[in-house]
Amino acid sequence: MVNEDQVALARSLAAAWDGALVVLDPERRLVAASAAAAARLPGLASGERVGEEALVAQPDILVCFLGSPPALSAYEELRAGFTAAVSHELRTPLARLLALLETATLPGEDVGALVAQAREEVRQAGDLIDDVLFLGELETGREVVSLGRTPVQPVVEEVLAALRERADHAQVTLETRLDDGAELPLRQRMLRVVLENLVANAIRYAGPGSTCRIEVTRSADGVTLAVSDDGKGVSAVDLPRLFERFYRGDQARTSRGTGLGLAIVKHVVTAAGGAVEATSEPGRGLTISARFPPSASKVPA
Repeated sequence: MVNEDQVALARSLAAAWDGALVVLDPERRLVAASAAAAARLPGLASGERVGEEALVAQPDILVCFLGSPPALSAYEELRAGFTAAVSHELRTPLARLLALLETATLPGEDVGALVAQAREEVRQAGDLIDDVLFLGELETGREVVSLGRTPVQPVVEEVLAALRERADHAQVTLETRLDDGAELPLRQRMLRVVLENLVANAIRYAGPGSTCRIEVTRSADGVTLAVSDDGKGVSAVDLPRLFERFYRGDQARTSRGTGLGLAIVKHVVTAAGGAVEATSEPGRGLTISARFPPSASKVPA
């Protein structure tokens, strides 16, 4: 049974939760939902049963149970949904690879160019597999996110050096505005993962002639890492779903990304005690900000 104190605590937690969170009782009836979760499950009222299919369709929502959880079937359903999504995403590069190999057997074709394209498809599939495995490590706790503190500037310089050629090819200018001495409560590898995904996202989608800026600022509220661009921006429809696994907006559907980069960013940041949000207007660029409160981001004065 769920008592009133548990319900009050659950509702207080949900009200303060930045991400998408639902709290269910042992019968899968809704006890509380954060604002982000309520927006994704419109029309769902307190006390109403939440079907497994609704949560399978929204894998980014964190689900907590009061009292004893129901049978493991819900978890298995979610895992099945994620597996199906991964399988679907892998089919695309594999289908293109098969088409390239078949074309290479035709007379008069440029085999060298086709082989180069085939290598890119293999790399794309490999990137997807790596991201899926890494996200799995994060979610099972085998990859410690917050272990010590990492100065930001050296990692920013390392990431920009690695992505400079890609940015030049995309005609995107890279700039930094860093608070000297700032540190974040992330392992060096985790900070690199966050930066690589955010900068690569800007390079991929901002458009030729745009500028990507990496900023780190300190204030009484903590430390903020922001990666922004002045490119195409994101529509109001797509914006709330940027951090969902495999979600791609209309302009991103032809991209070569894995569709997991921003989901990984959100998982790393929230696991370290921070919060991440995206702001944009079509035609006026996109800003993704990761904010770490003072308790999580103590820095030198």
